[in-house]
Amino acid sequence: MTVYDCGDPGQREDGLGAAASAVRSGRLVVLPTDTVYGIGCDAFSPTAVSALLTAKNRGPDMPVGVLVGSWATIDGLVLSVPHTARTLVEAFWPGDLSIVLPHAPSLNWDLGRTGGTVMLRMPLHPVAIELLREVGPMAVSSANRSGQPPAATAAEAVTQFQDLVGVYLDGGPSGDLVPSTIVDLTGDEPLVLREGAVSLPALREALGTEVRSAR
Repeated sequence: MTVYDCGDPGQREDGLGAAASAVRSGRLVVLPTDTVYGIGCDAFSPTAVSALLTAKNRGPDMPVGVLVGSWATIDGLVLSVPHTARTLVEAFWPGDLSIVLPHAPSLNWDLGRTGGTVMLRMPLHPVAIELLREVGPMAVSSANRSGQPPAATAAEAVTQFQDLVGVYLDGGPSGDLVPSTIVDLTGDEPLVLREGAVSLPALREALGTEVRSAR
């Protein structure tokens, strides 16, 4: 287990290299995001995703979302990208909006019981973006054991996971602890599954149409 201070240029470079190596070899890393810290792995490694769920004491009934490092990445991950999705991506990525779409059936991944869908987000954090652009899409969940609060610092993540994670990237205290807003785009109309940092009025303004909430 090694913690890298990403506020130090040398440690940041070393840490990103170590994290990239860990992800490529199927191991877990902790990384800062624009919300809380995340625990992540290679999205295309079922073994690594299983290890992530085990580390969190969580089952496949609560599937893991996927973080990407650029807008263009989603084209290879989903069945199709509707106009609504592109509008939301352009308006809110990178940022606190997660979108749910049918994933491409050809993909060899197992993120849990997703019902053929995937939840995607591009985080607004330079360390996360740099790692994602180096290794590609990552399965990422909030850095906490089931029933514990999400880690707002790397130290809090270390306390919860210890040696279950080999590389911790310390990007300082996380920003807003409000979770991302989740919008389901698998139906005929956008449906907000969780209202978080992006408000319903902001979504309505971006889309120019009514947006329903599941609650």
